[in-house]
Amino acid sequence: MPDVQQGQANGDPEAMERSAAAHAGGVEVSDDWRAWLDGQRRRVDTEISKHLNALKAGMHPHSPLLESVEYSLTDGGKRLRPVLLLESCRVCGGAEESAWPAALAIECIHTFSLIHDDLPAMDDDDLRRGRPTNHKVFGEAVAVLAGDWLVAHAFDLLSSEAVDPQVTSALVQALAQGSGDMIVGQGADIAGQQQPTDPELVQFIHRHKTARLWEAACKLGALSARASADEIKAMAEYGCRLGLAFQISDDLLDRTGTTEKLGKRAGKDADESKQTYPAAFGIAESHRRARAEIEAAVAAVERFGPNANRLRGLAWYVIGRDR
Repeated sequence: MPDVQQGQANGDPEAMERSAAAHAGGVEVSDDWRAWLDGQRRRVDTEISKHLNALKAGMHPHSPLLESVEYSLTDGGKRLRPVLLLESCRVCGGAEESAWPAALAIECIHTFSLIHDDLPAMDDDDLRRGRPTNHKVFGEAVAVLAGDWLVAHAFDLLSSEAVDPQVTSALVQALAQGSGDMIVGQGADIAGQQQPTDPELVQFIHRHKTARLWEAACKLGALSARASADEIKAMAEYGCRLGLAFQISDDLLDRTGTTEKLGKRAGKDADESKQTYPAAFGIAESHRRARAEIEAAVAAVERFGPNANRLRGLAWYVIGRDR
């Protein structure tokens, strides 16, 4: 019997999730789907590089600030938030081109959070995606300023002439709320370190620190498409559920993965007594909860029919990944 089938027969949750990810709840995660995801990631990389090159032409080189921004913003990564935003726009009937400013903005916010998260005052990480973290290369002061600049620039993007003025206010509000909730979650995460594991606190941290920005990505995509209130609500629910599953999966990978595979220090959550799903609920229950969130995410986009199949595939991909 193949390893995955054997694992399923034995009730191994990791094997079950790999099998689920391969079929995406009835939507095959095929080579075509993976080619689409890889292609979208490359497009995001290209748009970020083009945008930074245009900025360089108009900025004075008085400090390494933009170099620091570029170091982290062009550092690859999964690009799932901007891809999710673009696809949410398409599924809601919008033109993808209209969502590019918001897609770049959400990645600016995400990158800011990573730069600051890695600082000695926060998680104190030396590695990010297999490379030295920003402050290890540019120093703490420049890293802090790079994160600050990315936040300011995200909102500059949303108020640019490239954005439909009829949705500018809603876009700014959605990103501000998602970013603010993320920061609130980070604050709770820091306060919860070295404290007894609290299941309610774990859920609060994950919903705010991670899920709210995923929710914002989907909401920004729907808003860019000028979707109906019901469509925006459905996309926001999908994003929130997907973000929760992503963070539970991250907690599990930190417990079971390796530094080489993850590109960042494995096991640091347990070392720092952080509030995580495995600590609060155990590994098997954490797998079950991640799958339940994915099923809820898939149910949230049922109204969009086959047009949302890429989103369904992306949902199951999130808990089938190994990094």
